[in-house]
Amino acid sequence: MSNRVVCREASHAGSWYSASGSQLNAQLEGWLSQAQSSIRPARAIIAPHAGYTYCGACAAHAYKQVDPSITRRVFILGPSHHVPLSRCALSTADIYRTPLYDLRIDQKVYADLWKTGLFERMSLQTDEDEHSIEMHLPYTAKAMESHKDEFSIVPVLVGALSESKEQEYGKLLSKYLADPSNLFIVSSDFCHWGQRFRYTYYDESQGEIYRSIEHLDKMGMGIIEQLDPMSFTNYLKKFRNTICGRHPIGVLLHAVAELRKSGLEMNFSFLNYAQSSQCRNWQDSSVSYAAGALIVH
Repeated sequence: MSNRVVCREASHAGSWYSASGSQLNAQLEGWLSQAQSSIRPARAIIAPHAGYTYCGACAAHAYKQVDPSITRRVFILGPSHHVPLSRCALSTADIYRTPLYDLRIDQKVYADLWKTGLFERMSLQTDEDEHSIEMHLPYTAKAMESHKDEFSIVPVLVGALSESKEQEYGKLLSKYLADPSNLFIVSSDFCHWGQRFRYTYYDESQGEIYRSIEHLDKMGMGIIEQLDPMSFTNYLKKFRNTICGRHPIGVLLHAVAELRKSGLEMNFSFLNYAQSSQCRNWQDSSVSYAAGALIVH
């Protein structure tokens, strides 16, 4: 076995976000300066993973709640877009590159997770093809820059989990969520609406299509704020809303439910909501974005 360090390249830099460190830094600073730090320190955040021109401003509202002075480990839970996966997968890399600086994977936590037998390994190719984790790396690097040598990351690719598996992973990760030095980033966009997404739910009583989409998303966001995994599952079954990070969100909700059993008090609040465009007719399409944070009392 060689001790070669395996690096995951910033494969979406130059297309989904700027490959220039200075330009990217300026953009992130601009978005963060527009957001309020209203519910710090976050123990977990939900934030989108689209191209930064679409969702950079929205994501800032979640990242503004991160406290780098207490955070030593950043778990990033992202959905799998390209490979069929019925469980969760860990990276084969040691380092995740960003145009700002390199992020180091926590190999000790990885070893502990691997020992459970619940995880697969994703190939470097799968890792670099997937954007759901990568889109959080520049924001993580920026939010943590004042303590950049003092933290590591724990990327987890989340498959199309059954309800019982969401519960199993939630239970497993709850002990990490209980630790104030850990931050969980849950990667998800909200409604993908339009014929190209094969989803055209429309409640005419809401008015324009984009208002119906917002109403549907905000119903789901309200349920997430209640921190009740079963209600969220039922909402998804009823409306089939195309929330791509529904499984990572489900895992987080089950982890929270586990900790609440032991009397830990937690609150989740959404801070921002946006749509890539306003749909007014059946030819239109849009993706919704929401940013929120979980705090522990």
